[in-house]
Amino acid sequence: MLIEGKNSVREAIKNNITINKLYIDKSFSSRKDDIINEAFNKKIKVEFLPKTILDKKSKTQKHQGFIADAVDFNYSTVEEIIEKAQNKNEKPFIVILDGIEDPHNFGAIIRSCECAGVHGIIIPKNRNVQVNETVIKTSAGAIANMLIAKVTNIKDAITFLKEKDIWVYAAEAEGTNIYKQNLNTNIAIVIGSEGHGVRPTVKSHCDGIISLPLRGSVNSLNASVACGIIVFEILKQREE
Repeated sequence: MLIEGKNSVREAIKNNITINKLYIDKSFSSRKDDIINEAFNKKIKVEFLPKTILDKKSKTQKHQGFIADAVDFNYSTVEEIIEKAQNKNEKPFIVILDGIEDPHNFGAIIRSCECAGVHGIIIPKNRNVQVNETVIKTSAGAIANMLIAKVTNIKDAITFLKEKDIWVYAAEAEGTNIYKQNLNTNIAIVIGSEGHGVRPTVKSHCDGIISLPLRGSVNSLNASVACGIIVFEILKQREE
């Protein structure tokens, strides 16, 4: 798997993601750079290449002169996400994705979740984009600090979370206004697909539905934007 872009590569090195080789624009070889220094300190193999070669290697065409050839993404378990919250002595804060198909949306969601203090993200094995180069690039390095669990069945995962005293809410229209709902609890939020939202069968397993109040003519928001607003409202309530 390729990790591209300066911030993404920096976070990968910082978080000890296994990197087989780091490719860097050879025009950077003579300058002082924290990524280059850290790579040498951690004895990562570095190869300086012409930008034209990096352009050919790049899958995003936004490498900024840094491409890391890393091992495939290491998914976590739902139990590990809960354990992370317990180790930090915090109430579990989880996001569940039900059918996100756009890797840019997935990457943006990871970035917002990491910034808001979400302990982990749960995705289905099927019907959801998996972690790939575009997701990693769009997350701007946040993925290195985010646990992501891949499960066979979202409904079973929701049942498991509820057994762990975690409230699960679907983010959908015609629910309780998020600004009037107490979200300062053990919580998991389900974000649905870009085109169809949360599936009815998944929604029926949730404890409730929460909604963003919309005042314009358009009746929905981009999935990553909606997720960002919701997770920061939860963070706000936790800090009040």
